[in-house]
Amino acid sequence: MTRIDAKFAELTAAGKKAFVAYVMAGDPDEAKSLEIVKALPDAGVDIIELGLPFTDPMADGPTIQLAGQRALDQGMTLDKTLALAAAFRETDTTTPIVLMGYYNPIYSHGVDKFLTDALKAGIDGLIVVDLPPEEDDELCIPAQKAGLNFIRLATPTTDDKRLPTVLQNTSGFVYYVSVTGTTGAAAASGTDVAPEVARIKAKTDLPVIVGFGVRTPEKAQEISAVADGTVVGSAIVSEIASGKSVEEIAAYVKSLADGAHRA
Repeated sequence: MTRIDAKFAELTAAGKKAFVAYVMAGDPDEAKSLEIVKALPDAGVDIIELGLPFTDPMADGPTIQLAGQRALDQGMTLDKTLALAAAFRETDTTTPIVLMGYYNPIYSHGVDKFLTDALKAGIDGLIVVDLPPEEDDELCIPAQKAGLNFIRLATPTTDDKRLPTVLQNTSGFVYYVSVTGTTGAAAASGTDVAPEVARIKAKTDLPVIVGFGVRTPEKAQEISAVADGTVVGSAIVSEIASGKSVEEIAAYVKSLADGAHRA
């Protein structure tokens, strides 16, 4: 059982929904990024999504693209991202960390070495948005054999014919993208999301977490009410970009987490 599996078992037993927070590793700089990540669990975050900076993102809207560029400008790399996770693990051994990014840096690092290094750093799961199920032998299956969850995205365009392929080697949870488009592009709607979550849950026992388009505590509550939890990324990254203090960022995150936990 991974930390992700254990966290969902704990939340289910408590009758709570999950709140997942995304931040870009190294944004606005390495030191403050670590401070922010360390503050997330006390702000109510159940699972941390740690963005891996990359020069050519495909799923990310302008907010997260700019965060990745800021991190790269500060010299952030895959090795430094794993070092940040390892530093977090020095004081927190229970909060799951999902590394979210693209395959190129992992491929360049070497898959076997990456998996070894990721496990050593305390990473629990991977979301690699540009590796489709047809490429599962490349990273997904080796990752699962190594003990890492491999989390897949389902979207409004994932039809009933495609869904079983998407779910086949997914573990940890399913990440449902609530809107068609990039991160931060539009507001999610519980009315639209509910039937899609039900459709996915009819095909899997995995938790279904909904992201993209959640910016307020009320929206976090609305989305969590029809799913197993919600993810907030762009809205948190916007707070970081505005230059707010770690305490101010944590307070905003806590408001979102409280909303999700009220569902």
